[in-house]
Amino acid sequence: MAHLLGGENLSVSYATRTVLDGVTLGLEEGDRIGMVGRNGDGKSTLMRLLSMRSTPDSGRVTKRGDVNVGYLDQSDVLDGDLTVGAAIVGDQADYEWARNPQIREVMGGLVSDVDWHANVHALSGGQKRRVALAKLLIEDHDVIMLDEPTNHLDVEGVAWLSRHLKTRWRVNQGAFLVVTHDRWFLDEVCTKTWEVHDGIVDPFDGGYAAYVLARAERDRSASVMESKRQQLVKKELAWLRRGAPARTAKPKFRIEAANELIADVPEPRDSMALSKMATARLGKDVLDLENVTLDFLGGQPGQKLFDNITLRLAPGERLGLVGVNGAGKTTLLKLLNGEIQPTSGKVKRGKTVVTAVLTQEVKELDDVADLRVIEVIEREKRSFNVGGKEFTAGQLVEQLGFTNQKQWTPVRDLSGGERRRLQLLRLLVGEPNVLMLDEPTNDLDTDTLAAVEDVLDGWPGTLVVVSHDRYLLERATDHQMALLGDGKIRALPRGVDQYLELRESALAGSTITGGGNPVIAASGSTAPAAPGASEAEKRDARKAKNRIERQLGKVSQQEEKIHAQMVKSTSDNDFDSMAELNKKLKTLADDREALELEWLEALEVLGE
Repeated sequence: MAHLLGGENLSVSYATRTVLDGVTLGLEEGDRIGMVGRNGDGKSTLMRLLSMRSTPDSGRVTKRGDVNVGYLDQSDVLDGDLTVGAAIVGDQADYEWARNPQIREVMGGLVSDVDWHANVHALSGGQKRRVALAKLLIEDHDVIMLDEPTNHLDVEGVAWLSRHLKTRWRVNQGAFLVVTHDRWFLDEVCTKTWEVHDGIVDPFDGGYAAYVLARAERDRSASVMESKRQQLVKKELAWLRRGAPARTAKPKFRIEAANELIADVPEPRDSMALSKMATARLGKDVLDLENVTLDFLGGQPGQKLFDNITLRLAPGERLGLVGVNGAGKTTLLKLLNGEIQPTSGKVKRGKTVVTAVLTQEVKELDDVADLRVIEVIEREKRSFNVGGKEFTAGQLVEQLGFTNQKQWTPVRDLSGGERRRLQLLRLLVGEPNVLMLDEPTNDLDTDTLAAVEDVLDGWPGTLVVVSHDRYLLERATDHQMALLGDGKIRALPRGVDQYLELRESALAGSTITGGGNPVIAASGSTAPAAPGASEAEKRDARKAKNRIERQLGKVSQQEEKIHAQMVKSTSDNDFDSMAELNKKLKTLADDREALELEWLEALEVLGE
């Protein structure tokens, strides 16, 4: 493989702290590299050096003369006075860029919902990010470097970007280097991992799962990592080994050694034990939304954000919520928390319920900006119980990455990721029994995410997580539901993959209009018009529609019956019966999904 670019003996220091110390590495043709490490350990610094956006204190960066490098910074670098179209394609006429299938694909994947003629400064932070990413990806680069490209992308956007990067070049052509905390994305697109820590860079074969396996083996054989961090890695490793086979297909070292390493590691969480503890703390009633309708806040009367939805949270339930932007995920949390009231329907709250919400903002810490980290936690409580174990405030603070020195740092001096961790800690020490997390992965590195998940594993309460991070959803929750933007909430028995399939089906045949641009299908080809159905086909579709609606009614009756049985089993502490009933409920959810797809197909034929 041909060498593209590299750094030799790179060193960078800030004040008295050395970020990179004599690092030598390079990118070859075909490299697909993900970079991980704690916040502040030098990932972005190294990327800027390799892209020649900054210079090292010592050492040098070289590249082959004809290599073209594209770089996406974390900061906003677009000219705010340009229109979206001008920012992406410059002064090219519509017919010029629209005839390029690669450009059409990027437009469809990233900016189909952005006003082509709007000025960049009028866009949201997420839209600016997608415009900048689109501008980079339509250009012809030999090497692409992306610093946190998944920030502000929803689940669909992350899935699209992963497909694009995997198919952009042939196997042994091009190269990319990506920094991201999205562990699913790292596993999906990367064949190598660089871990930046303590001024050095350790290379590993494979994506994130392979990196976790290799790091656990390295830590065991070299005995260079402290016991606490090793236990975190082993616990996550145990979960990964029980996950999809594809996660462990990439490592090129002995899987047997990894299996031996985790032979005595328990399940990441004991769901049955946690359910018993949760029932003791919560009783049988937690939070229920019954036939809730909510108009769009500030919208016209009759414009519904939620349309007659029902959601029941059980003691110890761990629910993940995923959905399109604007579908109401954050609003749903506010409904559950009692911050807003529905237009119609009921919100029932158990007598013993104590909720806590981790919002996307960190303004909740403004009132303690002058206090030190440990003082903030001790002011709430000095000790508390997690998973049957007693922790002091200092122990919990340390568990989430605040070293002895960091514990005495004033809140105002913390980084974004550190403030996020402290925000979660402050909620946990209040000992809520219903915890709701709104995009909790913002600003957190992969090690900190593993630590947060470890704390959540032993947390005995009802958990609701809104996130675009599918790794977190699969890791920390037991089942997922989706908001698809149609006012409904839908169970996802097959998880995030099912959500992506549903969205793909919903968008199939849809068109993209970039203001005055040519109409382009999402796949990059002109969208064909659907042929009309014959009268015979419509008769058959009408019969199918009536039949399916009757079957859906029966499924709903069965679900209501099982819910009633689950309430009784919960009050009787009959957890074996609860597990069996939950299996039946998942089977019914699969049946409902299949019927609803048939129903939609019938409606399409009828033109309704």
